[in-house]
Amino acid sequence: MTRKKIVIATFLAIMATGTITSCQNSLQLSRNTPSSSDSTLADNAAMQDGTSVDCQPECFLMTTGIASYYADRFHGRTTANGETFDMNDLTAAHKSLPFGTWVRVTNMENGREVTVRINDRGPYVGQRIIDLSREAAKVIGLIKPGTGEVKLEAFEENPDTSISG
Repeated sequence: MTRKKIVIATFLAIMATGTITSCQNSLQLSRNTPSSSDSTLADNAAMQDGTSVDCQPECFLMTTGIASYYADRFHGRTTANGETFDMNDLTAAHKSLPFGTWVRVTNMENGREVTVRINDRGPYVGQRIIDLSREAAKVIGLIKPGTGEVKLEAFEENPDTSISG
């Protein structure tokens, strides 16, 4: 079974057990045709009302929800995958995506995006769907508000090879 199929099966199993209960989050597995990597207001509106949104062929998961970030308190500590957390790297924590999954995170308010690598588990507060490193939150403008509505697109490989984390 390929990694893509395992991840999809995992999410379907989680959904079937009722673990994902938030009405704020929408989940879409995409087999749509490629589109521009630029986030548009039309894309944001489509994600909010649950209509179809194009996803690059490599994208295997698309969802929306609330993102937060973590920094100083955890800087230098060991992450769930054994790495040392560096708040200045482009990394993130997710409850169930496999370690090493690349996720493009788009701030729904301003359209700014960043690509991060999953290396930790969380978030463990409320209905948040991802915890970003401080640097990732800075890139998409989440430092001042602390949290924000985001769109996540998950990839098996880094969709932007110029960004590493």
